[in-house]
Amino acid sequence: MTHPEIRFDDGAAYEEFMGRWSRLAGDVFLDWLDPACGLRWVDVGCGNGAFTERLVDRCAPAEVQGLDPSDGQIAFARTRLAGGPATFRIGDAMALPYADAAFDAAVMALVIFFVPEPTRGVAEMRRVVRPGGSVSAYAWDILGGGFPFAAVQEEMAALGVTPLWPPSVEAARMDNLRALWSGAGLVRIETREIHVQRTFADFDTFWTVAETGPRMAPRLANMPAADVGHLKSRLRERLPTDAEGRITYGASANAIKGEVPR
Repeated sequence: MTHPEIRFDDGAAYEEFMGRWSRLAGDVFLDWLDPACGLRWVDVGCGNGAFTERLVDRCAPAEVQGLDPSDGQIAFARTRLAGGPATFRIGDAMALPYADAAFDAAVMALVIFFVPEPTRGVAEMRRVVRPGGSVSAYAWDILGGGFPFAAVQEEMAALGVTPLWPPSVEAARMDNLRALWSGAGLVRIETREIHVQRTFADFDTFWTVAETGPRMAPRLANMPAADVGHLKSRLRERLPTDAEGRITYGASANAIKGEVPR
């Protein structure tokens, strides 16, 4: 059976658009997980390695296996973490190429809503983690307005441009995350909300980052120039600036962790 893929093939563009947000949320997430050092990790949907880098820097893992469907993202991740304990390969979150109980911990960072069948993705994470090991994830609360560039999407929608959300966007809702983890037979399940902020030097900086996003750019390119100009005007009015012209913008994610039964 084949599944539609949503791929981000430009690791550098993804870094500015989402990688920085990923690290901000990832630090809060890792504080909450509070994992031991020396663990064997699998980072499912590792992208360009933004979260993998936080794992390596903060958790002193014995091993990290990063997996993603995009060869461009994997190439960027390999460059980013050359010579460390992380190894990267192309692969499918719903068919992990690892043996049963091969890891101490599995994580999906900002990924579960891109997995066509989240139930299979969570089941695969459980399968490759040893009894007593951790299975965790965090994902933007898109339907709750938590996406980092939700304001752009909302103003585009007001101009008649339908938001382009991931295929499994409902999976990121807290109640659905709990159902997925419970359905996979995981125990000691806990959840929390993550709130982060990012400051942009001025509106033009915010706009440049937003318009070059891997999924945003083609949508904007298909809009009439007048509508794009109107969109920018609406955003300027909507986003407050401080005395120095900076914009501080927030985002929120839902996080979950559970344990494979012993």
